[in-house]
Amino acid sequence: MSRYLLNKFLFTVDRDPALVERYRDDPAELVAWWESTMANKLLNCHDGEDSTWLALTDEERDALVARDHVRLFEFGAHPFLTLTLLIAVFERDNTEPLEYQKAYGAALAHVTRPYPDIAT
Repeated sequence: MSRYLLNKFLFTVDRDPALVERYRDDPAELVAWWESTMANKLLNCHDGEDSTWLALTDEERDALVARDHVRLFEFGAHPFLTLTLLIAVFERDNTEPLEYQKAYGAALAHVTRPYPDIAT
């Protein structure tokens, strides 16, 4: 398991409106593309600077495709990164102010301290 890679996915996709739309429209395609092309790129470096060893587990990949923030949190994904990306994906489908944010929090209501480790 790689908390770093989960968080890197959340961070990089959230900051690119085109990737957010791809994640909204076809999460399986976006996750597969991102893992094969972006996962091992070192951010803010030239194209020759890549890593080769990072990969998502099947469980992490499934949670990203399902956009399951509860499982991602249990895996150690940072809740702020998950929340900001999923607001961009889902908020426009809601009709009430803060509807998605309230549902996000309610889905995590069962989690008690100590929280999962989110350090990378």
